[in-house]
Amino acid sequence: MRLAGRTWRWMSWLNLDTMTWCLKGVAAVWLIAQIAPAPQHVLLDAPQTVVTNAPQLCVHTRLIDEVPEFRMQQSLRAVREMGAGTIVEFFPWAYVERRPGQDDWSQPDKIFKHARNQGIRVIARLGLVPEWARQREDGTPTTFNELPAESYDNFAAYAARFTARYRDDLAAIIVWNEPNLTFEWGFRPVSPVEYTALLAATASAVRAAAPDVTILAGALAATLEPVGSVNGLEDILYLRGMLDAGAAAYFDGLAVHSYGLRSAALDAPARDRLNFRRVELLRDVLDEYGLDEMKVWITEFGWNDHPRWAGAVSPAQRVINTLDAFRWADAQWPWLAAQCLWVFRYPTPANSYPDGFVLATTDFDLKPLYFALQTYATGSAP
Repeated sequence: MRLAGRTWRWMSWLNLDTMTWCLKGVAAVWLIAQIAPAPQHVLLDAPQTVVTNAPQLCVHTRLIDEVPEFRMQQSLRAVREMGAGTIVEFFPWAYVERRPGQDDWSQPDKIFKHARNQGIRVIARLGLVPEWARQREDGTPTTFNELPAESYDNFAAYAARFTARYRDDLAAIIVWNEPNLTFEWGFRPVSPVEYTALLAATASAVRAAAPDVTILAGALAATLEPVGSVNGLEDILYLRGMLDAGAAAYFDGLAVHSYGLRSAALDAPARDRLNFRRVELLRDVLDEYGLDEMKVWITEFGWNDHPRWAGAVSPAQRVINTLDAFRWADAQWPWLAAQCLWVFRYPTPANSYPDGFVLATTDFDLKPLYFALQTYATGSAP
């Protein structure tokens, strides 16, 4: 009995100690909660309208990886104030449908909410494959860009749900990105025939869900890679391969990328040259196949002014080239639907040459090109 009493007293002290520590823990959590900032509530602006004299001015954003919602608002407000009424944004399938049949629209919903509030339309680039849709039977590793043929219908179903959900705010959707590059095609041999099959499945599903949404094919990367290259295939050859495979029935516009590199904006195009006006050669292919009414959408282009990259130009030359490109397109390309610069801003700095493409730094320091475009589009800059 005496031992039992001691045990009871020891257990009582243990329980008291435990309760004391628990109360201290609760108090600490409460104190931290008083110090920590409250969850941020982002208030919408009054509904805005983009005022611009340059309706084709468009910029690619990187909002899908933005964590604070107020940064989305800040970016889109700056895009509107620059005079751009359209953005290109990436909406990865892998982010939304992490498990089959379970969609998480929270991040896209925020982007569209703020784009709508700023009066901005969205060109949505769709791609990036969730793990469950790219698994191989033999268990060998796959990349985020690898989409096996048996998953085409799953991707098409995602695209249909996406377009049905956001149709009122969409300028267009892009089916995949740079399929003529091996990296973007999951490190498999590129194939315009296989891409056409993906395009056909996606177009059928999207047109059933939202027949008024514009479907863009591509977006083709400007490259000179010959047939058989392990890196990809020349954009002109790839487009011909698509059209020979019957792709024209499945898209409403052609998305292309047209970077200037170190060449001037007005340099003439040539088959063996990568420059801004190379897009004219793709336009010729469309005309050759009887698609003279089809619009071309430049969904990525621009010059880089990074001080330590061999492919860069000076900040002043970047401004000159970009403005020349817009003026040339406005005067010479009635078939151009949009001209979208890469890139407005990165959520975090790349700490390398890609930082030379931005219009605003991660800390929202606006580059000289931003103000030059604002003056071009609106007639004034602050």
